[in-house]
Amino acid sequence: MPEATGMLKTYTEYLVFHTRKRQEIVHITPQLEEIVARSGIRDGFCFVSPMHITAAVYVNDHESGLIADIEEWLERLAPARPDYRHHQTGEDNADAHLKSLLLHHEVTLPITDGHLDLGTWQRAFYAEFDGQRRKRVIVKLLGVAGPTRH
Repeated sequence: MPEATGMLKTYTEYLVFHTRKRQEIVHITPQLEEIVARSGIRDGFCFVSPMHITAAVYVNDHESGLIADIEEWLERLAPARPDYRHHQTGEDNADAHLKSLLLHHEVTLPITDGHLDLGTWQRAFYAEFDGQRRKRVIVKLLGVAGPTRH
């Protein structure tokens, strides 16, 4: 029989990024863990979504060679080039839109006992493809608040 552990609760925070480069991948697992801790949610879900159509969030290994491989893979599939039809509107970021489609627009992570419940090598990342300006990421939690189990 499931035990009653508390009231259903929601909690929202925003991460803000202003990357130095146009394209950058930022490890955000520590910031998400801090948000989970502040939320008081012990069992539930952590939804993470960039509020921009030229950025993405995803879960993978935090290994520099793999991150470089992902960046190269994205550039091969959606190279920066001047001949995109989107550029006829005065924009110059069509490749950023395409790269964001190749990765996840949002991720939902489990929360167990007040912590992100990730696999051994799983880490969360923010991927910016049209940076050098202020961007926000919403972090919305839903779950049950209450004491952690020991």
